[in-house]
Amino acid sequence: MTMARDLFPDFGLTQAQRREAVRGHYYEYPGMDGERGEIWCYSNRFSYHPGDEVTLFISSTASTCDIEIVRDGASEEHALSLCGIATSWQETPDQCSVEGCGWQPSHSFRIPADWTSGAYRLTLTAQGRDGQPITSHHLFILCPAVGAKPGRILQIAATGTWTAYNTWGGSNHYQGIAGANRDQYATRISTQRPWCRGFVVLPQDAPRVPVEVSLPPGTVPRYPHMEWAYATGHSKKYASSGWASYDSHFFRWAESAGYGIDLASQHELQFHPELLDGYDCVVFVGHDEYWTWEMRDTVDRFVERGGFAARFAGNFMWQTRLEDDGRAQVCYKYRARAEDPIYQTEDLTRATNSWEAPEIGRPGAMTFGLNSTNGVYAGWGGCSPRGARGFPICRPEHWAFAGTGLFYGDLLGAESHIYGYEVDGLEYEIRYGRPYPTATSGAPAGLEILALGMASSVEENDVLAPEDRFFGDEDGRFIAETLYGEASDENLEKVRYSNGMIVSFRKGEGEVFHAGTCEWVAGLLRSDAMVEKVTHNVLSRALGSSN
Repeated sequence: MTMARDLFPDFGLTQAQRREAVRGHYYEYPGMDGERGEIWCYSNRFSYHPGDEVTLFISSTASTCDIEIVRDGASEEHALSLCGIATSWQETPDQCSVEGCGWQPSHSFRIPADWTSGAYRLTLTAQGRDGQPITSHHLFILCPAVGAKPGRILQIAATGTWTAYNTWGGSNHYQGIAGANRDQYATRISTQRPWCRGFVVLPQDAPRVPVEVSLPPGTVPRYPHMEWAYATGHSKKYASSGWASYDSHFFRWAESAGYGIDLASQHELQFHPELLDGYDCVVFVGHDEYWTWEMRDTVDRFVERGGFAARFAGNFMWQTRLEDDGRAQVCYKYRARAEDPIYQTEDLTRATNSWEAPEIGRPGAMTFGLNSTNGVYAGWGGCSPRGARGFPICRPEHWAFAGTGLFYGDLLGAESHIYGYEVDGLEYEIRYGRPYPTATSGAPAGLEILALGMASSVEENDVLAPEDRFFGDEDGRFIAETLYGEASDENLEKVRYSNGMIVSFRKGEGEVFHAGTCEWVAGLLRSDAMVEKVTHNVLSRALGSSN
């Protein structure tokens, strides 16, 4: 067996620490920085509109802090300096992840009318007990004003997924300190808490999830992103979600390339659906896993009326519900059929289960052409760790590939590793060497499969001892139970192997392009010319400058 330490980056951890980095549950909490002191901040909303008042809630061991606010686009633009803001230490409930922090307001300011739409990053600085600075970061989104925006793109930040992965306070939709034994993920989580470390800012060398080293046969996979997080004090989930890892890279690239681009939170799709009416093109990027019914309604109406939805994102999986005017997100996930109170009612359409659960009656492919239950993992752990790092092309003649020079069978984005870590797929069949959706796939009429790669919902185990498996077959058995009614070994084999795709289809008067991978932004971040060209082709068509 190959010695993994000779292959993977070394972050100075012992073997026990590396195991804790992957298996353990570590998170941000008040007091974690000890004697030096600390400062934390959240705002009353994810997003605002011009003229709105922003309310900040700050807890700090220092009596005052300074706040610098910049717009985080193609270049950093200074927006506002706030100096000498009075602060104090605020007590935080043990279950703040579920209930919210409940802090008292610390400062408010009104957004000037001339600020442009985008992500606004706050850096809070105060004096630690040792006289050295202590800092933290927060971020809010400034939405554009309602109205026609010809020639502009509206990017939707994946705030449902940000919420689901936020580790601050101990619980999210993955791990937690909920339940009698304080070892359960939370089915209800609050937005009223700070973002975990790594969601707002990251150093350029922070590892991404897909494994970048070449793995000889017999190598036990490792997870450099989690080891780095543990070694540097970042959230375990920094590489799975957040502005810094995903959404920011597309926004900055688009502005740098000369596109007019605005930003809105995913919550706007539910609470301000009229915002989309002014746009021809709406873009979704990165890891975009959690959606409400109402959010899908807004996108479906947008496309059917003639809009273009460009999704460079993966893992379209879970239905959520928003409560308390969007301040809480509910998703029972694997425990939905046993615990979600919706299952005690006659209408199961809003069940917080996978979109593919038959009782919901709204498969993911109806909106974006693909779904996560036919996709999931590629390029990490025991799921295709040596697989194709790009999309194998099936239909090079398609308009999306014009000017790329791509041929049938070529790999798009292999150099920049755009394929993974979670992908979306579809049930398909091969005819004359090319894939087509099956009659039972649920694919919209006319959907074309442009690229097709391999993925898996079950971690291969020929060289993996139980203690070396990160996700094993849990997701596979859940998908088997969801699709076939029972998580049996026989049904597990039906879902073990899956796929990731790029698809395109017309819907009503509009159109959808979906590159079903979380990592498309890696191609933009790493200046992959072919990935950039395909992205330009999609945006040009969406904005009406090419046919």
